[in-house]
Amino acid sequence: MKCDQLSIFLENRAGRLAEVTRLLSESKVNIRALSLADTSDFGILRLIVSDFDKAQAVLKEAGFTVGKTSVVAVVVDDQPGGLHNLLEMLRSSGINVEYMYAFVQQSGSNAVIIFRFDRTEQAIELLAENNIKTIPSDELCKL
Repeated sequence: MKCDQLSIFLENRAGRLAEVTRLLSESKVNIRALSLADTSDFGILRLIVSDFDKAQAVLKEAGFTVGKTSVVAVVVDDQPGGLHNLLEMLRSSGINVEYMYAFVQQSGSNAVIIFRFDRTEQAIELLAENNIKTIPSDELCKL
């Protein structure tokens, strides 16, 4: 199951990130997971939010360049080797992880990690074949 992720291109200057969070806050959109990668000139802010369509509209209206990316939220055993076992399974099937970041939730027996794969559909099939749970967007925002 895929999740919708906002990808926002930001100039690497003071206050630009705060502008995004202000707009989302004023729109009552909750940020559930995020990742920020930057270079000296720009950054890419990746967000999983409680209301994708509203967030996308508000940010575009404010002049931000916003994209939609399909990612997969995967439940991973929260124990030594849990992530490694998953990554090894993906590697042996020739599926590349383009990037990943953690989803913050209460501590428990599992962790949730957001993945961007080079072959998303094949990754979803492999995860299902191996009884590894994925979480759709609507459930992810309720955790």
